[in-house]
Amino acid sequence: MKKKYRYLFGPVPSRRFGRSLGVDLTPFKTCTLDCVFCQLGRTLKKTITRKEYVPTEAVLAELEDWMKTDGEADFITLSGSGEPTLHSRFGEVLEFIRANTTIPAVLLTNGTLLHLPEVRDAAAHAQVVKVSLSAWNQISYGWVNRPHPQLQFDQLVEGQKAFRAQFKGKLWMEVFLIGGMNSMPADVQKIAAGAKQINPDRIQLNTSVRPPAEEFATALSKERMTALTHLFDPEAEIIAEFSSKHIKEVQANEETIFSMLKRRPCTSEQISEVFGMHLNEVSKYLGKLMRNGQIHVERENSSVFYAAAGNNK
Repeated sequence: MKKKYRYLFGPVPSRRFGRSLGVDLTPFKTCTLDCVFCQLGRTLKKTITRKEYVPTEAVLAELEDWMKTDGEADFITLSGSGEPTLHSRFGEVLEFIRANTTIPAVLLTNGTLLHLPEVRDAAAHAQVVKVSLSAWNQISYGWVNRPHPQLQFDQLVEGQKAFRAQFKGKLWMEVFLIGGMNSMPADVQKIAAGAKQINPDRIQLNTSVRPPAEEFATALSKERMTALTHLFDPEAEIIAEFSSKHIKEVQANEETIFSMLKRRPCTSEQISEVFGMHLNEVSKYLGKLMRNGQIHVERENSSVFYAAAGNNK
């Protein structure tokens, strides 16, 4: 990206979507859930209130400018700092993308608001919609996703089933597995049964390879993940980034961040501010550095700092 925008970030290299331009429609960590595994940390504002959190016209103006001055990405993805379907006009953003570029429009949603007909109608403007299912009943939903009090697990499943029935594009599902919480084969079979009801085109397994909101949200090994893929229909694929392979852009950013952390520990927010990166990008690089053993986590009160291995705050 040649310019710095307020509501656009990237394009970010993604295993799922190649080079993906992100569109951020909510303030930081405004979400319907407070998932224990979230790479952006704990939810600051848990809400089900839909409104125009950021000005739609400003988002469209940035997209128009990006399309004219850069315009190179494999996908344009509504994602970012929170749940995009909370934005009351997110459908207009998807419509604008489809009307003004051949780059496919993607909606990354947790699916919690798809029980609302107006949300389903707006989401249907995307070419690809990714929903989430990481629980099998209300109790496990509470453990893993910590939903807003007015959200029910049955409502989540029924909303996704209703959307599947009307959606003409590709529906993908992410299943996030956490050690000791929802990863026992018997429990994964229950998640798979729910997924079968929804009937997505693809099912993708993920785990906490990036720093999670809670320390106890431990990652599964690639071997354990692989052993669970056959429980799903269609058979699941693993999207967790276990590999340490790099493209040049990613490697350069990791090296720059690591160089700073060797000098002093920083929070992800500080790294984001220094390098002008979105927190989604920062979490990707921190995850790789942690898996390579180059950095570690230090907690101080409610803040999480990242430091080079061997350095202490």
